[in-house]
Amino acid sequence: MIIKRVFVVAEAGINHNGNIELAKKMVDAAVTARADAIKFQTFKSENVICKHAPKAQYQRQTTDPNESQLEMAKKLELKPQAFRELCKYCKKKGIIFLSTPFDFESIDLLNKLGLKIFKIPSGELTNLPYLQKIGALKKKIILSTGMAELFEIRNALNVLINEGTKKCNITIMHCNTAYPTPYKDVNLLAMSTIKKVFKVDVGYSDHSIGIEVPIAAVAMGATIIEKHFTLDKNMPGPDQKISLEPNELKAMICAIRNIECAIGNGIKTASPSELKNINIARRSLVAATDIVKGEQFSLDNVTSKRPGTGISPMALYKIIGKKAIKDFAEDELIII
Repeated sequence: MIIKRVFVVAEAGINHNGNIELAKKMVDAAVTARADAIKFQTFKSENVICKHAPKAQYQRQTTDPNESQLEMAKKLELKPQAFRELCKYCKKKGIIFLSTPFDFESIDLLNKLGLKIFKIPSGELTNLPYLQKIGALKKKIILSTGMAELFEIRNALNVLINEGTKKCNITIMHCNTAYPTPYKDVNLLAMSTIKKVFKVDVGYSDHSIGIEVPIAAVAMGATIIEKHFTLDKNMPGPDQKISLEPNELKAMICAIRNIECAIGNGIKTASPSELKNINIARRSLVAATDIVKGEQFSLDNVTSKRPGTGISPMALYKIIGKKAIKDFAEDELIII
């Protein structure tokens, strides 16, 4: 059984608030936390959002309730040159640069930057032309499935495959798009259902508070974990409050590495670290009383005690009725 190393994506998203220098500081924080990749969001707001599109409830609570979703997004948008800079900066820092494209122009930009992995967000799961364009790139794909039914996941998967992407290059992410996600709505077992139904690698994109759920997802077989982070939860922005701060991100990644190590290979056997305890913790057959040579072993004069360096108690009834080949003092290991 081969255990894949969990690929941890530090989701910077739009928590840079449209500031390239802040975005670079987030790269530094992700590197310090030992994330495998940092992911941003690439979009031209007018290509994605109508002028009068309302905000989500959580966005109204965390940003100016009087501005439209488009007005909010414009403040969080980075220009193409910023993504070129970030891509180079990530390469310099030794971390994988990722970004989720939300429109055709952004897909083209990221493709020109040489991205080998494309993330499809939950909101684009039912966007046929978008899926076709990304599927035709034949890259590795991370497909988020927040709000989705199984048939919608199947439809999206079929589009990507029909456009030329190999199924083995697609990882489907279980996700809940509530910000934050209540624990009762996380439904990690749905990740197992996705794996069973579609026969693909699965991952988990988390919007719950804290680090417990992503860690549990790893224990349940997630090969990719994606989690929002920020430099400071008190900064303005719609996603800051539900994000981890750098020390929390580092703690989550450390816990994930410990858990993936602890999962093991599934073979039940004594581990190297516990072999030394076998003789200490197990028992052997010993004399319950003094036994003289020639006396028959019985349930009255034989018992089991530590250490386990002698005959196993599992052999008890094989020696009952046999005669002692020597004198045995009380607590002496039985030999035959």
